[in-house]
Amino acid sequence: MTEQPTHAGRITISVDAMGGDSGPAAVVAGIAKSADKNPDIAFILHGPEAMLRKLVAKRRVLNGRVVFRDCPDVVTMEDKPSQVVRHGKQTSMWSTLESVRQGEAHGAVSCGNTGALMALSMMRLRKLPGVNRPAIAILWPSRNPQGFNVMLDVGADVRADAKDLLQYALMGASYARNGMALERPRIGLLNVGTEEHKGRAELKEAHGMISDFADQASFDFVGFVEGSDIPGDKADVIITDGFTGNVAIKTGEGTASLIGDLLREAFKYSPLSRLASILAITSLQRLKKRIDPRRVNGGVFLGLNGTVVKSHGGADSTGVSAAVKLAFTLAESGFAEKLAARVASTAELAQDAADTPSKAGE
Repeated sequence: MTEQPTHAGRITISVDAMGGDSGPAAVVAGIAKSADKNPDIAFILHGPEAMLRKLVAKRRVLNGRVVFRDCPDVVTMEDKPSQVVRHGKQTSMWSTLESVRQGEAHGAVSCGNTGALMALSMMRLRKLPGVNRPAIAILWPSRNPQGFNVMLDVGADVRADAKDLLQYALMGASYARNGMALERPRIGLLNVGTEEHKGRAELKEAHGMISDFADQASFDFVGFVEGSDIPGDKADVIITDGFTGNVAIKTGEGTASLIGDLLREAFKYSPLSRLASILAITSLQRLKKRIDPRRVNGGVFLGLNGTVVKSHGGADSTGVSAAVKLAFTLAESGFAEKLAARVASTAELAQDAADTPSKAGE
């Protein structure tokens, strides 16, 4: 008999305990951190039940706040999305999304295979009416007062035409409004320069379409932005195609890692530099916390009938907790419903705009 959630008054997050590099122990430790900080959260945990019950039993804070779904199979990082869609019904990832589809949970979190998670999400949750391509949105450390910028798409689909980029702008604005409390977010379209005559034809067309929708969608369009603006303060939301976005975030992660390594080497260079590192330890810890990718872990799948947060495959307990916090924040704000309403209200007008090329695209 299937165990039913009894988490009255709490927001329930469906969590895939399997698939991450660190295993289910890190996932359980992560949800325990979330439970300790937030009394209004509960969980449905998916994976081998016997194993998960033992791990959860060691975390007193999870007592009475976890429902289990026994799943014998796991989606690995090597599995092809098409294979998972055809044969993955017994996996923890499938079960995690099914809880959202059935209305048992307010959102889902998984550390598993990104391609498989997107494919299953589109199949089980379906795309919102009017959405052509879902997008993955991430938070990028920035100079803005909120500390982060939203960037999408970062890998859901390598292609994007002008209409897709307009939909990304609408979804990104809604995410920034509900997830970051920005009443009127500023949208920037990533290009090779800020001049309106630069870039591919679809970017020029998208420029005109996004500009036309700014007022009715309650955002400010700042026009084209460059790569240096991704962590800057010119825009709150950066729009691009999945190929460019994915290259950008992987480059950013690699650069941050390199800077960290070089900084450690510099402080080990001499006795004087080691002394300096001791004197600066408070500032260094503050810097580490500020740029720690674990604390902003989680890419949100936008454009689906439900909230899905993709945690980094290598996430530890801190990273899992951050992904869960993001899913909770979006669920608490009613983000999925607000996004669906926003997309529905603009889908027809967006189609009209796409059918009538702007002057920028002529």
